[in-house]
Amino acid sequence: MAQTSQTASRRSVDPDRAFMKTAMAVPLLEREEELELAIAWKDERDEQALHKLTTAYMRLVIAVAAKFKHYGLPFADLVQEGNIGLMQAAARFEPERGVRFSTYAAWWIRSSIQDYVLRNWSIVRTGTTAAQKSLFFNLRRLRALIRDTGSGALSPENRAYVAQALKVGEDDVDSMAARLSAVDRSLNAPFTEEGDGEWQDLLADERPDPEAAVMDERDTSRRKAWLADAMDRLSARERHIIAQRRLTDDSVTLEKLGEELGISKERVRQIEHQALIKLKKALTEITGDPEEAGLIPAG
Repeated sequence: MAQTSQTASRRSVDPDRAFMKTAMAVPLLEREEELELAIAWKDERDEQALHKLTTAYMRLVIAVAAKFKHYGLPFADLVQEGNIGLMQAAARFEPERGVRFSTYAAWWIRSSIQDYVLRNWSIVRTGTTAAQKSLFFNLRRLRALIRDTGSGALSPENRAYVAQALKVGEDDVDSMAARLSAVDRSLNAPFTEEGDGEWQDLLADERPDPEAAVMDERDTSRRKAWLADAMDRLSARERHIIAQRRLTDDSVTLEKLGEELGISKERVRQIEHQALIKLKKALTEITGDPEEAGLIPAG
């Protein structure tokens, strides 16, 4: 039974090994042949040329993927992502620029694998900016270079060295070091051996409580009613100018309102100023405090 299990295990690995063995056996292309195949694919959509071009550089995919094995992700998945990058390179390659396809493809392969690692290394988003990605993929290398083999926080000197080398802030270095040394934890995991509570119980609810939400909604409705009452005391033109200048997200310019109403922008400004004085007076009579209505006072 044990022998049967071992045989089945070897069979499950054989396809990946066979693929890598086949890929490594394909000879590399000379510059001229590489260029001919790239042109045939781009200009004529010759699928045989595409197949030959990409097959020749499967070994490049395997070589790049091997550099990311220490992140604990399945090697076959890394190779698959590298193949996606290789196909993207073939789709975007411009032979007339005089760059070797292998050089161009290496960048796309590495980028595709790096994105896959960032998406899957941790359920917590690890980095999105170019600086964060550089820090994620180079922090361990730099720590090894300066013989800082610990998994926790760096010393002040080492932190400054890494920050300067990667052109990031020292706080970013500390934050990434903490992320790389931590492990993902389920929010449903108990935080005591007795299992009395879960980690999610310690998370603060930042939403407003129901009472505050009801009070805010009531206050908003009340202010709207006050403002509507005060606006009714203005003339039609004053209401229009106040609405366009003060009650919209994108305030209309004095010049544009002047053109619309057939008056100068200076006259629009005067009407707006007078209308605001009237509103302030009306709101004072209605509420006793015009600031409560949320309107910008005149002046």
